[in-house]
Amino acid sequence: MGQTIQVVGLDPSLRNWGICKATLDLTALKLTVHEVDTVQPTKLTGKQVRQNSTDIDAATQLSIGAQAAIKGAQAVFIEVPVGSQSARAMASYGICVGVLGGLRAGGGAFFELTPKEVKVAATGKGTATKSEMIAWATKHHPEANWPTYMRKGEILISEGTAEHQADALGAIYAGIQLPEFQRLITFMKAA
Repeated sequence: MGQTIQVVGLDPSLRNWGICKATLDLTALKLTVHEVDTVQPTKLTGKQVRQNSTDIDAATQLSIGAQAAIKGAQAVFIEVPVGSQSARAMASYGICVGVLGGLRAGGGAFFELTPKEVKVAATGKGTATKSEMIAWATKHHPEANWPTYMRKGEILISEGTAEHQADALGAIYAGIQLPEFQRLITFMKAA
């Protein structure tokens, strides 16, 4: 095994922020996944809780989780969300982008990727479904702690959570192909 670095992929989402932590062998560009996780903010409850208070609390929980996830990583790859159709979805987008801005302002450098770049790097097609992304991720990295549940004696992948973790893994695969990252690893190998 050659020189290795710690990498993290993130898939921002207001309710299910996907995380993938891995080691990348710089010589073989081989990835070993150590952990997949999801930050799922707990929602404030009560009759008098305003939506903006709930949003601020969720943003705080996401920020804490994202900062913890990237701690110690030498490269971070993020599938940056794009705009949306509804007002509520746009609020979710704004919160996620705000958390990413906070990460960057706090010194957390990262590589930005589009959802299409992530899908293409993972499955070869820009229109990959959630199920296709999960199937790709679990096939290529069975060593990861994918979320599962038991039904009728069969172990199944919990798709609602795994989809965000699979996208976080896909972000790493897309990110290591970026010319900027390739230049960085050339420099790292020479050092």
